[in-house]
Amino acid sequence: MATRDPYSVLGVSRSASADDIKKAYRKLAKQHHPDLKPGDAANEERFKEISAAYTLLSDAEKRARYDRGEIDPSGQERHAGFGARGRTSRGKAYSGTADDSFFGGGDDWFSDLFGGGRRRPGGAGSGAGMGGSTGGSTGPKVRGSDISYSVTVPFVEAANGSKRRINLSNGKSIDVAIPPGTENETKLRLKGQGLPGMGGMPNGDAIVEVHVESHPFFTRQDSDIHVEVPITLNEAVLGATVNVPTISGKVAVKVPPGANTGSVLRLRGRGVVNQATKQPGDQYVKLKVVLPDPPDAELVKFVEQWAKTRSYDVRRKAGLE
Repeated sequence: MATRDPYSVLGVSRSASADDIKKAYRKLAKQHHPDLKPGDAANEERFKEISAAYTLLSDAEKRARYDRGEIDPSGQERHAGFGARGRTSRGKAYSGTADDSFFGGGDDWFSDLFGGGRRRPGGAGSGAGMGGSTGGSTGPKVRGSDISYSVTVPFVEAANGSKRRINLSNGKSIDVAIPPGTENETKLRLKGQGLPGMGGMPNGDAIVEVHVESHPFFTRQDSDIHVEVPITLNEAVLGATVNVPTISGKVAVKVPPGANTGSVLRLRGRGVVNQATKQPGDQYVKLKVVLPDPPDAELVKFVEQWAKTRSYDVRRKAGLE
């Protein structure tokens, strides 16, 4: 089948800029890349046609020669008497065989687009057309594409480390290790677990984004854990030892006599592991004094008598009056 006009293949006009041509190619290449439709021969041929058109038009010299009618859409020289009809009076109708020379020389961005090296010819005679007698195409060579996955992990499991099983696109199941101290939206890379490569190139990777659930009372700031703990009036006035939750279980903490709402106690080494230093952060316990509910009649009576002879202005001390 004769090679089509490269401008028509990419869906751009003859006056299109180099940037327009590149954008058109990117869009079509993503739609027709063989990794997306493995085993679809028609789609692979379409991808080859798109790549050949871009290879010609992205080369300023070749594009100019094509526009002048010196080479055909496959990049071959036009010679009379070899089946090539040459240009028509309108300079559009050409004939000839498809050519696989597009595997050589493309833009370096191609490797970024699909995650691997550029397609290249293999063996001697790689510049010959697909119907030529020397060499021939060795097929596309490109690293497999990466595939994205996501997992959701409870707050404490993310802080301490855990495992989550995911089902890969190839039907396999794999256990993913969630490192201690993993933060929300952390991305883990699993080498070689993406789409298969082509032409002997390596597989892509699986990219796993970890979503950490919020916790009912823990919050995290960098490697530190923060929690607000309620205490009773008598614990605040007299002091006490109370159980405080941490990401590794409950610990006994001493509340000093005269503790107030807003007082903060520091528990060293009770935070999450810092991935850079491998050292744990701290946990900060903010105290909150809570009165009896419903109000205790004896306590109310006591405070009434106590307030008659004793008073203190907390708002003035705080600068609010």
